[in-house]
Amino acid sequence: MAFSIKIDSVLFSTKLTPLPNSSFSNNNFASLYLPSRQFPIRRLSIKASSVPSTSTASSQAIKIISIPTKPIEGQKTGTSGLRKKVKVFMEENYLHNWIQALFNSLPPEDYKDGLLVLGGDGRYFNREAAQIIIKIAVGNGVGKILVGKEGIMSTPAVSAVIRKRKANGGFIMSASHNPGGPEYDWGIKFNYSSGQPAPETITDKIYGNTLSISEIKMVDIPDIDLSCLGVTTYGNFSVEVVDPVSDYLELMENVFDFQLIKSLLSRPDFRFTFDAMHAVTGAYAKPIFVDKLGASPDSISNGTPLEDFGHGHPDPNLTYAKDLVSIMYGANGPDFGAASDGDGDRNMILGRSFFVTPSDSVAIIAANAQEAIPYFQSGPKGLARSMPTSGALDRVAEKLNLPFFEVPTGWKFFGNLMDAGKLSICGEESFGTGSDHIREKDGIWAVIAWLSILAYRNKDKKPGEKLLSVADVVKEHWATYGRNFFSRYDYEECESAGANKMIEYLRDLVSESKAGEKYGNYVLQFADDFSYTDPVDGSVASKQGVRFVFTDGSRIIYRLSGTGSAGATVRIYIEQFEPDVSKHEMDAQVALKPLIDLALSLSKLKDFTGREKPTVIT
Repeated sequence: MAFSIKIDSVLFSTKLTPLPNSSFSNNNFASLYLPSRQFPIRRLSIKASSVPSTSTASSQAIKIISIPTKPIEGQKTGTSGLRKKVKVFMEENYLHNWIQALFNSLPPEDYKDGLLVLGGDGRYFNREAAQIIIKIAVGNGVGKILVGKEGIMSTPAVSAVIRKRKANGGFIMSASHNPGGPEYDWGIKFNYSSGQPAPETITDKIYGNTLSISEIKMVDIPDIDLSCLGVTTYGNFSVEVVDPVSDYLELMENVFDFQLIKSLLSRPDFRFTFDAMHAVTGAYAKPIFVDKLGASPDSISNGTPLEDFGHGHPDPNLTYAKDLVSIMYGANGPDFGAASDGDGDRNMILGRSFFVTPSDSVAIIAANAQEAIPYFQSGPKGLARSMPTSGALDRVAEKLNLPFFEVPTGWKFFGNLMDAGKLSICGEESFGTGSDHIREKDGIWAVIAWLSILAYRNKDKKPGEKLLSVADVVKEHWATYGRNFFSRYDYEECESAGANKMIEYLRDLVSESKAGEKYGNYVLQFADDFSYTDPVDGSVASKQGVRFVFTDGSRIIYRLSGTGSAGATVRIYIEQFEPDVSKHEMDAQVALKPLIDLALSLSKLKDFTGREKPTVIT
């Protein structure tokens, strides 16, 4: 089916393909059809046009169409939104139902005639989804939408734009670090007016409304051209296509000393490399690292965002960022290397032949922030980590006499603390690091923070003098605070029933456990299923991970992750504190082997899941 519409003497034509099993009349064509996908995976360009365009399509009232629908199973929102395979989201009304359920869950004053932001990581299906979201938003009375050019805007940038433009909230189209493409993953989440992910009170309401939804409110307007900057107006509603980089870049310039960092990156004896993994930070890497900070253009690899991430898995860890790891561990590797994930909120930091664990990374940033980063010149307000993250940050908070918080996994738990003025720097062992400059974890922020530390620590080094390296900074930190050996074993896409039975088995062990019991060479201090009471609003999050904590400070933690789109991911976290400097350079897998063996035998993981080896070891 095809239609055309004349706007300001320019004729636009769009070919539409009916959704499977669509039974509605052609009068609702703009709502019930998806644009055809007759093109290969493409590169996404976000170069700003020199002159933004403005068009007024119609001054008449917009006609809202009510589309009958019925509940669809499986739309419960996890810690990072709703994630499924692309083909699931492309089923009739699947995405429509969730978006409408969201509006049904919000107080009208949170969106009526208001401003919303829309962005995503550039993955497959984002362009079609953006048009659906816009039309449902208009149907529910939203006044204006700011959308990144080509639908591109990193998760941290969405948070930054929401805060700068004082928007009511924003949609993020991303499945984060999961693969993209027709056979892979897609996701959607909503962030509130502070820029933070919607709290559980809202996500629970969304799920409840997906179980009772009966109609979708949409408008019959043509698709918005997302390839050109500018404003399109329909009646009292407008869409503005914006540069996804500018607001975020301005914020970074206010947080960091760009001139100091530029002095490091311009040194002939310092080499930098950044792997954007063909994901959203490819749109940010050149404007920030090359154009503003002076890095060489060839320091950016995989810098073009692709809808399938170049057939890669955009997860910045030692397994999936293997190209970067090979470069950094190769002969005469660069001095500093980093990578970010699909939507730009995660990061991995590497020195030459040296990996910095995320747990150590956030602790080192916190320990150096006041000296090296202008934003923190008065000192951090407080520090926090997710419960599975190692205790390295705890020791920094203790030495600096700062408030410290241990929260469940999920960035939304940090947001309340930030809004209350209790928290400045925080992190998760899952390669997420950030601060209160926004309300999301921020991959590029973490990379610039590390460059700031290296630049500050080397600012007085003259040409020819040996620079303080990433490894030097980390080892100095260990010498001051001790080393928390840490590792995580991921078993991805396990059969859900077996994984759930394993967790229930562990909960039974917890209920029967007693302090002082011996587990091999380890003596139990306590075992529990972590529960958190928010000190700001008193809300309670229970069953957040099974913990076995031993008298020497060692910990074993078991969790099921909600960030995948299929099956269950079992995560096992193993940690052991070592104050002895002479042992700090041991390989973590060697140092932790007795505890790893105990973790595997205690859980009976092989019996419950059939898995013999983890998918990823961090």
